[in-house]
Amino acid sequence: MNFPGLKDSRSHRLIIVAGPTAVGKTAYAVRLASELHTEIVSCDSRQFYREMRIGVARPTDEELAAAKHHFIACRSVKEPYNIYDYEQDAMAVIGHLFETHDTVVAVGGSGLYIDALRSKPAVLPSPSDELRSRLQQMPIEEKRSQLRLLDPEYYGRVDLRNPVRLQRALEVCLTAGRPYSAILAEQQSVRRSFDIEVRVLQMEPAVLRDRIDRRVDQMMADGLLEEVRSLVSYRQLNTLNTVGYRELFPVIEGNGTLEDAVAMIKLNTWHYARKQLTWCRRYQYL
Repeated sequence: MNFPGLKDSRSHRLIIVAGPTAVGKTAYAVRLASELHTEIVSCDSRQFYREMRIGVARPTDEELAAAKHHFIACRSVKEPYNIYDYEQDAMAVIGHLFETHDTVVAVGGSGLYIDALRSKPAVLPSPSDELRSRLQQMPIEEKRSQLRLLDPEYYGRVDLRNPVRLQRALEVCLTAGRPYSAILAEQQSVRRSFDIEVRVLQMEPAVLRDRIDRRVDQMMADGLLEEVRSLVSYRQLNTLNTVGYRELFPVIEGNGTLEDAVAMIKLNTWHYARKQLTWCRRYQYL
């Protein structure tokens, strides 16, 4: 395991702790915030939701007590929330914290939300109703093939099991006539008024995969199946199209075995971790 060393604080600096799932970001961020006497801003797009605790590895009560966190369990899965709303809310919180702290810590594994802290999200073109309808009817396999052709760079880092993200990328590619990844990259031109340091936590792949497997087993022991069962009525929401939840819905409905679902959670989490690593390489810290 290779964690970046702690550094002394300086005026108006945001330290973003990034890295793949299960690498230990929360523990590192809590230790860093405690040493710097500051607070933590979450940029994990699923830890926002009150109803999702076990499956999103929400910080423990002890971790929440050790350092004040923002954007943890602050919304319901029934309340729409997007990256543009988050960027505005997070900038307001960070600005307020800078009134009393030289340094603020942010932590999370959601690449788009990390980027929203680094610079204002790009304004994306809106597709026609006809295009959106046509894409909605397109099988997910065809969406993947189209995206691979139109934007191989984004295809290499998107969650290929997430039809909403595939659709959005295709909508932008086909409406703008340009790769979605190229438009996202343009947001880097917006500069924040404070210093930003990204620290990417690293770990040997074999060690990380073992940690993922053991964490999934612990989640199941902690009651993940019961948590997912309580959310069945919301399964149509994109928020619940999340690793650890989508694999268990069929089991609850009598399709498939729990053993197979747990094995799929471990595999899909590993795939997700690899996507996160690909995203992190954009910061040129790996």
